[in-house]
Amino acid sequence: MQHNLSARHGNRTNTEPAQVRWLLVAIALLFLTLFLFVPLAAVFSEAFSKGWESYLAALKEPDTWSAIKLTLLVAGISVPLNLVFGLIASWAIAKFAFPGKSLLLTLIDLPFSVSPVISGLIYVLLFGLQGWLGPWLQDHDLKIIFAAPGIILATIFVTFPFVARELIPLMEAQGREEEEAALTLGASGLQTFFLVTLPNVKWGVLYGVILCNARAMGEFGAVSVVSGHIRGMTNTVPLQVEILYNEYNYAAAFAVASLLALLALVTLVVKSWVEFRMKRQEIQS
Repeated sequence: MQHNLSARHGNRTNTEPAQVRWLLVAIALLFLTLFLFVPLAAVFSEAFSKGWESYLAALKEPDTWSAIKLTLLVAGISVPLNLVFGLIASWAIAKFAFPGKSLLLTLIDLPFSVSPVISGLIYVLLFGLQGWLGPWLQDHDLKIIFAAPGIILATIFVTFPFVARELIPLMEAQGREEEEAALTLGASGLQTFFLVTLPNVKWGVLYGVILCNARAMGEFGAVSVVSGHIRGMTNTVPLQVEILYNEYNYAAAFAVASLLALLALVTLVVKSWVEFRMKRQEIQS
Protein backbone atom coordinates (compact mmCIF):
# COMPACT_ATOMS: atom_id res chain seq x y z
CA MET A 1 0.00 0.00 0.00
CA GLN A 2 2.78 2.38 0.95
CA HIS A 3 4.75 1.49 -2.14
CA ASN A 4 1.66 2.05 -4.27
CA LEU A 5 1.14 5.47 -2.73
CA SER A 6 4.79 6.34 -3.25
CA ALA A 7 4.55 5.21 -6.84
CA ARG A 8 1.46 7.34 -7.39
CA HIS A 9 3.16 10.37 -5.84
CA GLY A 10 6.18 9.78 -8.03
CA ASN A 11 4.03 9.64 -11.16
CA ARG A 12 2.24 12.84 -10.19
CA THR A 13 5.60 14.58 -9.72
CA ASN A 14 6.83 13.45 -13.10
CA THR A 15 3.77 14.94 -14.81
CA GLU A 16 4.70 18.45 -13.66
CA PRO A 17 6.22 20.67 -16.40
CA ALA A 18 10.01 20.81 -16.36
CA GLN A 19 9.94 24.58 -15.84
CA VAL A 20 7.93 24.16 -12.64
CA ARG A 21 10.33 21.53 -11.29
CA TRP A 22 13.41 23.62 -12.04
CA LEU A 23 11.76 26.73 -10.54
CA LEU A 24 10.99 24.85 -7.31
CA VAL A 25 14.53 23.46 -7.15
CA ALA A 26 15.99 26.93 -7.75
CA ILE A 27 13.83 28.48 -5.00
CA ALA A 28 14.86 25.73 -2.57
CA LEU A 29 18.57 26.18 -3.38
CA LEU A 30 18.28 29.97 -3.07
CA PHE A 31 16.58 29.60 0.29
CA LEU A 32 19.26 27.17 1.53
CA THR A 33 22.04 29.44 0.29
CA LEU A 34 20.68 32.54 2.00
CA PHE A 35 19.65 30.98 5.30
CA LEU A 36 22.06 28.03 5.70
CA PHE A 37 25.23 28.14 3.61
CA VAL A 38 25.94 31.88 3.90
CA PRO A 39 25.56 32.01 7.72
CA LEU A 40 27.70 28.86 8.09
CA ALA A 41 30.38 30.31 5.83
CA ALA A 42 30.28 33.57 7.82
CA VAL A 43 30.81 31.68 11.09
CA PHE A 44 33.92 29.87 9.85
CA SER A 45 35.24 32.97 8.07
CA GLU A 46 35.06 35.03 11.27
CA ALA A 47 36.41 32.14 13.36
CA PHE A 48 39.62 32.00 11.28
CA SER A 49 39.85 35.74 10.63
CA LYS A 50 42.85 36.05 13.00
CA GLY A 51 44.54 32.84 11.93
CA TRP A 52 44.74 29.23 13.01
CA GLU A 53 46.80 29.94 16.14
CA SER A 54 44.25 32.48 17.40
CA TYR A 55 41.50 29.96 16.69
CA LEU A 56 43.20 27.24 18.76
CA ALA A 57 44.02 29.71 21.54
CA ALA A 58 40.33 30.64 21.80
CA LEU A 59 39.33 26.98 22.15
CA LYS A 60 42.05 26.29 24.75
CA GLU A 61 41.02 29.22 26.94
CA PRO A 62 40.12 27.76 30.41
CA ASP A 63 36.56 29.13 30.53
CA THR A 64 35.84 27.86 27.02
CA TRP A 65 37.32 24.45 27.81
CA SER A 66 35.17 24.30 30.95
CA ALA A 67 32.09 25.14 28.85
CA ILE A 68 32.94 22.36 26.39
CA LYS A 69 33.33 19.81 29.19
CA LEU A 70 30.06 20.88 30.84
CA THR A 71 28.22 20.66 27.51
CA LEU A 72 29.54 17.12 26.95
CA LEU A 73 28.56 16.16 30.51
CA VAL A 74 25.02 17.50 30.10
CA ALA A 75 24.55 15.72 26.77
CA GLY A 76 26.14 12.55 28.14
CA ILE A 77 23.53 12.36 30.91
CA SER A 78 20.41 13.79 29.28
CA VAL A 79 20.58 11.85 25.99
CA PRO A 80 20.81 8.31 27.54
CA LEU A 81 17.98 9.17 29.96
CA ASN A 82 15.83 10.44 27.09
CA LEU A 83 16.69 7.30 25.12
CA VAL A 84 15.42 5.05 27.93
CA PHE A 85 12.30 7.18 28.39
CA GLY A 86 11.65 7.32 24.64
CA LEU A 87 11.91 3.55 24.22
CA ILE A 88 9.61 2.83 27.17
CA ALA A 89 7.03 5.50 26.26
CA SER A 90 6.91 4.66 22.55
CA TRP A 91 6.65 0.91 23.23
CA ALA A 92 3.78 1.45 25.65
CA ILE A 93 1.91 3.90 23.41
CA ALA A 94 2.39 2.02 20.14
CA LYS A 95 1.81 -1.53 21.37
CA PHE A 96 -0.68 -1.30 24.24
CA ALA A 97 -4.04 0.29 25.02
CA PHE A 98 -4.39 1.86 28.47
CA PRO A 99 -6.27 4.71 30.18
CA GLY A 100 -4.49 8.05 29.87
CA LYS A 101 -2.75 7.18 26.60
CA SER A 102 -3.84 10.46 24.96
CA LEU A 103 -2.71 12.40 28.03
CA LEU A 104 0.74 10.76 27.86
CA LEU A 105 1.03 11.70 24.19
CA THR A 106 0.10 15.30 25.04
CA LEU A 107 2.67 15.45 27.83
CA ILE A 108 5.39 14.16 25.49
CA ASP A 109 4.61 17.02 23.11
CA LEU A 110 4.56 19.60 25.91
CA PRO A 111 8.21 20.75 25.50
CA PHE A 112 7.47 21.53 21.84
CA SER A 113 4.70 23.94 22.83
CA VAL A 114 6.38 25.56 25.85
CA SER A 115 9.11 28.13 25.43
CA PRO A 116 12.49 26.87 26.74
CA VAL A 117 12.74 30.03 28.82
CA ILE A 118 9.46 29.14 30.53
CA SER A 119 10.71 25.62 31.27
CA GLY A 120 13.81 27.13 32.86
CA LEU A 121 11.67 29.43 35.00
CA ILE A 122 9.62 26.41 36.13
CA TYR A 123 12.76 24.79 37.53
CA VAL A 124 13.73 28.05 39.23
CA LEU A 125 10.26 28.12 40.82
CA LEU A 126 10.72 24.54 42.03
CA PHE A 127 14.37 24.43 43.08
CA GLY A 128 15.43 28.09 43.53
CA LEU A 129 16.25 29.53 46.96
CA GLN A 130 12.78 31.10 47.07
CA GLY A 131 11.14 28.13 45.30
CA TRP A 132 8.89 25.40 46.63
CA LEU A 133 11.77 23.04 47.47
CA GLY A 134 14.40 25.76 48.01
CA PRO A 135 14.43 25.75 51.85
CA TRP A 136 14.61 21.93 51.99
CA LEU A 137 17.47 21.84 49.47
CA GLN A 138 19.33 24.53 51.39
CA ASP A 139 18.92 22.65 54.69
CA HIS A 140 20.45 19.54 53.07
CA ASP A 141 23.23 21.52 51.32
CA LEU A 142 21.94 20.59 47.87
CA LYS A 143 22.21 23.02 44.97
CA ILE A 144 20.17 22.55 41.81
CA ILE A 145 19.77 26.02 40.32
CA PHE A 146 22.93 27.83 39.16
CA ALA A 147 24.68 24.44 39.14
CA ALA A 148 25.11 21.46 36.82
CA PRO A 149 22.03 19.53 38.10
CA GLY A 150 19.71 22.38 37.11
CA ILE A 151 21.28 22.56 33.64
CA ILE A 152 20.87 18.80 33.21
CA LEU A 153 17.22 18.90 34.33
CA ALA A 154 16.40 21.78 31.99
CA THR A 155 18.10 20.01 29.08
CA ILE A 156 16.23 16.77 29.77
CA PHE A 157 12.94 18.68 29.73
CA VAL A 158 13.49 20.37 26.37
CA THR A 159 14.87 17.24 24.67
CA PHE A 160 12.77 14.34 25.93
CA PRO A 161 10.22 14.30 23.02
CA PHE A 162 12.83 13.69 20.30
CA VAL A 163 13.38 9.94 20.71
CA ALA A 164 9.76 9.13 21.63
CA ARG A 165 8.26 11.18 18.79
CA GLU A 166 10.50 9.44 16.28
CA LEU A 167 9.69 5.93 17.49
CA ILE A 168 5.92 6.12 18.14
CA PRO A 169 4.78 6.41 14.48
CA LEU A 170 7.45 3.90 13.42
CA MET A 171 6.28 1.27 15.91
CA GLU A 172 2.61 1.93 15.10
CA ALA A 173 3.30 1.47 11.38
CA GLN A 174 5.01 -1.89 11.97
CA GLY A 175 2.00 -3.33 13.79
CA ARG A 176 2.02 -6.12 16.38
CA GLU A 177 2.06 -9.27 14.26
CA GLU A 178 5.74 -10.13 14.81
CA GLU A 179 5.54 -9.50 18.56
CA GLU A 180 2.40 -11.64 18.87
CA ALA A 181 4.11 -14.45 16.93
CA ALA A 182 7.12 -14.29 19.27
CA LEU A 183 4.86 -14.40 22.34
CA THR A 184 2.96 -17.34 20.86
CA LEU A 185 6.27 -19.21 20.47
CA GLY A 186 7.02 -18.71 24.18
CA ALA A 187 9.16 -15.56 24.27
CA SER A 188 8.83 -13.31 27.31
CA GLY A 189 7.88 -9.65 27.05
CA LEU A 190 11.47 -8.41 27.41
CA GLN A 191 12.76 -11.03 24.96
CA THR A 192 10.14 -9.88 22.47
CA PHE A 193 11.17 -6.27 22.93
CA PHE A 194 14.94 -6.77 22.62
CA LEU A 195 14.86 -9.50 19.92
CA VAL A 196 11.90 -8.39 17.78
CA THR A 197 10.75 -4.82 18.47
CA LEU A 198 14.09 -3.08 18.99
CA PRO A 199 15.89 -4.47 15.89
CA ASN A 200 12.97 -3.30 13.73
CA VAL A 201 13.31 0.31 14.96
CA LYS A 202 17.10 0.53 15.41
CA TRP A 203 17.54 3.21 12.71
CA GLY A 204 14.68 5.23 14.17
CA VAL A 205 16.37 5.01 17.59
CA LEU A 206 19.64 6.29 16.13
CA TYR A 207 17.80 9.07 14.29
CA GLY A 208 16.08 10.21 17.51
CA VAL A 209 19.35 10.08 19.48
CA ILE A 210 21.10 12.23 16.87
CA LEU A 211 18.41 14.91 17.02
CA CYS A 212 18.26 14.73 20.82
CA ASN A 213 22.04 15.12 21.14
CA ALA A 214 22.14 18.08 18.75
CA ARG A 215 19.43 19.88 20.71
CA ALA A 216 21.05 19.04 24.06
CA MET A 217 24.39 20.54 23.03
CA GLY A 218 22.85 23.61 21.41
CA GLU A 219 20.14 24.45 23.96
CA PHE A 220 20.29 28.07 25.07
CA GLY A 221 17.02 29.41 26.53
CA ALA A 222 16.29 26.99 29.37
CA VAL A 223 19.98 26.57 30.24
CA SER A 224 20.47 30.34 30.32
CA VAL A 225 17.77 30.73 32.99
CA VAL A 226 19.03 28.02 35.36
CA SER A 227 22.79 28.38 34.84
CA GLY A 228 23.47 31.74 36.48
CA HIS A 229 26.16 32.43 33.83
CA ILE A 230 29.04 31.66 36.21
CA ARG A 231 32.22 31.69 34.13
CA GLY A 232 34.19 28.49 34.20
CA MET A 233 31.49 26.70 36.17
CA THR A 234 27.95 26.83 34.74
CA ASN A 235 28.42 28.11 31.20
CA THR A 236 27.76 25.71 28.34
CA VAL A 237 29.11 26.32 24.84
CA PRO A 238 26.13 28.43 23.63
CA LEU A 239 26.35 30.60 26.77
CA GLN A 240 30.12 30.98 26.34
CA VAL A 241 29.54 32.20 22.78
CA GLU A 242 27.11 34.82 24.04
CA ILE A 243 29.52 36.06 26.72
CA LEU A 244 32.45 36.34 24.30
CA TYR A 245 30.29 38.15 21.76
CA ASN A 246 28.96 40.61 24.34
CA GLU A 247 32.57 41.34 25.31
CA TYR A 248 33.33 42.23 21.67
CA ASN A 249 35.73 39.28 21.42
CA TYR A 250 34.28 38.36 18.04
CA ALA A 251 37.05 36.06 16.80
CA ALA A 252 36.89 33.92 19.96
CA ALA A 253 33.08 33.95 19.92
CA PHE A 254 32.94 32.69 16.35
CA ALA A 255 35.70 30.16 17.05
CA VAL A 256 33.60 28.61 19.81
CA ALA A 257 30.46 28.96 17.67
CA SER A 258 32.21 26.99 14.93
CA LEU A 259 32.15 23.96 17.23
CA LEU A 260 28.34 24.09 17.27
CA ALA A 261 28.32 24.65 13.52
CA LEU A 262 30.52 21.58 13.05
CA LEU A 263 28.15 19.61 15.28
CA ALA A 264 25.25 20.74 13.09
CA LEU A 265 27.05 19.67 9.91
CA VAL A 266 28.00 16.27 11.34
CA THR A 267 24.41 15.85 12.55
CA LEU A 268 23.08 16.59 9.07
CA VAL A 269 25.44 14.09 7.45
CA VAL A 270 24.65 11.31 9.96
CA LYS A 271 20.93 12.16 9.81
CA SER A 272 20.96 11.81 6.01
CA TRP A 273 22.77 8.48 6.26
CA VAL A 274 20.26 7.19 8.83
CA GLU A 275 17.33 8.35 6.65
CA PHE A 276 18.89 6.48 3.71
CA ARG A 277 19.20 3.29 5.77
CA MET A 278 15.62 3.66 7.07
CA LYS A 279 14.26 3.97 3.52
CA ARG A 280 16.26 0.91 2.45
CA GLN A 281 14.86 -1.02 5.39
CA GLU A 282 11.30 0.03 4.47
CA ILE A 283 11.82 -1.09 0.87
CA GLN A 284 13.32 -4.43 1.92
CA SER A 285 10.44 -5.06 4.36
